[in-house]
Amino acid sequence: MSQQALSENHLIHSLPPVRGSYKTDAHLAKVTWFKVGGPTDVLYTPADQDDLVHFLQDKPSDTPVLVIGVGSNLLIRDGGIPGVVIRLGPAFAKVEVSDETENQIISGAAALDVKVAKTAMKAGITGLEFLCGVPGTIGGALRMNAGAYGRETKDILVWAEAIDPKGNIKRFTPDQLGYAYRHCDLGSEWIFVRACFAGTPGNPDDIAARMKEIQDARGSTQPIKSRTGGSTFKNPDGNKAWQLIDKAGCRGLKIGDAQVSEQHCNFLINNDKASASDLENLGEEVRKRVKETSGIELHWEIKRLGHNKAVEQ
Repeated sequence: MSQQALSENHLIHSLPPVRGSYKTDAHLAKVTWFKVGGPTDVLYTPADQDDLVHFLQDKPSDTPVLVIGVGSNLLIRDGGIPGVVIRLGPAFAKVEVSDETENQIISGAAALDVKVAKTAMKAGITGLEFLCGVPGTIGGALRMNAGAYGRETKDILVWAEAIDPKGNIKRFTPDQLGYAYRHCDLGSEWIFVRACFAGTPGNPDDIAARMKEIQDARGSTQPIKSRTGGSTFKNPDGNKAWQLIDKAGCRGLKIGDAQVSEQHCNFLINNDKASASDLENLGEEVRKRVKETSGIELHWEIKRLGHNKAVEQ
């Protein structure tokens, strides 16, 4: 038996019994939009919030834990991620109109951003339309203060609930989360589980029309039908990342089967058989060329996680 298999068996037997599911040696490429990346030792899908709290309280304290959403803005390296990867399932995807406060939506962290926008539209709540142009889940939006079309998550957030590594649940206001452009101060060891968003009264037909405008604009300017990870780099102060990339001559640039999108050059795409290393190396080459031509350093917006190389058997 290989050292990796021995390590994996030791880990799975050290984890507490749960009502959710454990899957060993899970291939994470299947759960990311880029469709690249190595495995994790254990993939855990909690049955519900109580199950997640129980797991965090009873797992060995030295077990590495990482939570991921639908992998829309994530690049998992080819060596995979050691320890336990948590993927929140249907129990965390509920979206409903608040029955306590008008014009508020309560959402689980695993709900798709677009589902929240649609729920608000049907309820006649405006201000959340931009979420239909943000790929991924509410948990990811909370983690990176995701935004589009002039609005950000912090603009509509009332509160967010997260669980710390020991299983304690705490509710945070936007000010407590220290939001800035594509940034949240809350440590990555916290797991967002639920949030409340506020809008204002609106006409459902007008809201639907605005959402269609956003989705049409996104479809015409971004490679949404490709294997991509959304916007690759943050916009530097006073500049647009795509313009800097274009001026550096990187539109269409390739490494292996990884390519800078011809349609929108702040997007990297996997044409078919790109590795995570191809995509990351391409991104680094883009950063190098932009620095050489403009003097501006681009910073990754896509989260890159895991080991660069697979463990040898």
